Amino acid sequence: MGKIRYNGEKEGDKTLKQYEILLLDADETLFDFPRAESEAVCDALRGMGVTADTEMIATYSRINDGFWKMLERGEIGKEELRVARFEAFCRHYGIVLDVARLALAYTDALATKCYLLPGALEVCRTLAAHTDLYIITNGIASVQRGRFSRSPLQGLIKDLFISEEIGAEKPSKVYFDTVAARIPHFEAEKALIVGDSLTSDIRGGINAGIDTCWFNRKGKVAPDDMPITYTIRTLEELVPLVLGA
Repeated sequence: MGKIRYNGEKEGDKTLKQYEILLLDADETLFDFPRAESEAVCDALRGMGVTADTEMIATYSRINDGFWKMLERGEIGKEELRVARFEAFCRHYGIVLDVARLALAYTDALATKCYLLPGALEVCRTLAAHTDLYIITNGIASVQRGRFSRSPLQGLIKDLFISEEIGAEKPSKVYFDTVAARIPHFEAEKALIVGDSLTSDIRGGINAGIDTCWFNRKGKVAPDDMPITYTIRTLEELVPLVLGA
């Protein structure tokens, strides 16, 4: 098990407290999104007569990530994002395809891919016996609900809060205020947000006044001016952190 790092303090200086509510990001926190994305891109392109290689998948992933960052900043809507990322992809390779059809084939395929990250199921099983677990995600509703319906996490997660259904995206305060209003007896000081994204999960939690836990699997460096409550490298580190063990 990796060590829990408390930002700005030496290990052991901070007294752990138990959290009663966990707000868990979905992709790259619980779900293995790169694997799902890669397979869905290949499936969608194959259905239109194009065989995707590793470089094409990496290019799509980079383009897609850029559009999701635009969504977080409010520069693009989700409906536009669905197709625009494939327009950019096809333009990059000089491919002429029905991008609307390609976009639909991709989301249909992605909705069937529900791979979990190592430790996700075991950690959720342990924590669900002591605290309420919720998923917070900016993903497309049909995709996220399709994946969750095929996931062994069903029965462990109390509810999914999907930005497309809420009408606001992480990191906006509107999103997190809506989540708080929909959770019975919600108290910010008893909640913890866990996610891999500094721009949506962590920034959103800070803006909403909720403790944050950055799931930093790759050992990235956080901005000095971002007051992250906790940083972990493995999901297993959540158990003693949340339960105060």
